[in-house]
Amino acid sequence: MSGAAPAIEARGLTRHFGDLVAVDRLDMRVPKGSIYGFLGPNGCGKSTTIRMLCGLLLPTAGAAYVLGVDVRRDPEALKSRIGYMTQRFSLYDDLSVAENLRFMSEIYRLPRRRRRPAIEAQLKRFRLKDRRNQLAGSLSGGQRQRLALAAVTLHRPELLFLDEPTSAVDPESRREFWEMLFDMVDDGATALVTTHFMDEAERCHALAILNEGSLVASGSPKTLMAELPASVVEVETGNPRAVREFLLRFEPVIDVAQLGSRLHALVTPELPEPVAVLAAALERDGLDATLRRVGPNLEDVFVMATQGG
Repeated sequence: MSGAAPAIEARGLTRHFGDLVAVDRLDMRVPKGSIYGFLGPNGCGKSTTIRMLCGLLLPTAGAAYVLGVDVRRDPEALKSRIGYMTQRFSLYDDLSVAENLRFMSEIYRLPRRRRRPAIEAQLKRFRLKDRRNQLAGSLSGGQRQRLALAAVTLHRPELLFLDEPTSAVDPESRREFWEMLFDMVDDGATALVTTHFMDEAERCHALAILNEGSLVASGSPKTLMAELPASVVEVETGNPRAVREFLLRFEPVIDVAQLGSRLHALVTPELPEPVAVLAAALERDGLDATLRRVGPNLEDVFVMATQGG
């Protein structure tokens, strides 16, 4: 499997907008049949990278090969083989569900004999048959999401680009979306997904974290958590605000996140016995707390990669 040609390979991929470096010498490799997560703060270059990989935006420098196609030389060759779901709902609110799918079947140039069977299959697969005549603009967030995914997969693409596809839907709809996505990957598709949800990131086979246009971390979720260059201390206290403010001023502490009455503190790995040191410092300052060492999560990885590096 490791010797197989990747779905995506980028080498030194770069994009400038005037003096702004939106993407800076990005190297990445996405295996076929996988879900690859793209993480990073807003404005870090995720959407710009996707637009280059789709052939919608020419790189300033570097190279990218998508499904074996050089996106600089022949971006048109990609269009029938990929699906791109943008952050915002991009179908027509004043068309019905079925009319939107018919329109997309023409955009993808499906043979006429295949259009109706393909549309009916998508309506069934994405549980939209009873909504076929409903205007897209009147659908719920989860229904609109299913319609958008049905539209971009109508032509059975080999590779999906999904740019924050679940940003505006409820947790149940997000879960249903990921179940559908895994079904498509089981059928042989590959997906590159951008997300701000750490529970979604943990579902990916591999991740890339971008910050200010540069790749700052990559690997499987399990590997990234295991190799986190920090100790993680959980702090339980009745006064989380005061304890957090104190810890943020304590030099070995990189960052502190509040989770209800608990705090998650990232501490430099050079500090020996972080629980004992932090507990003693808090006691000297008259702050009552119970501390214990815990394993890292993906939010810790994200903080270290984008702030603590």
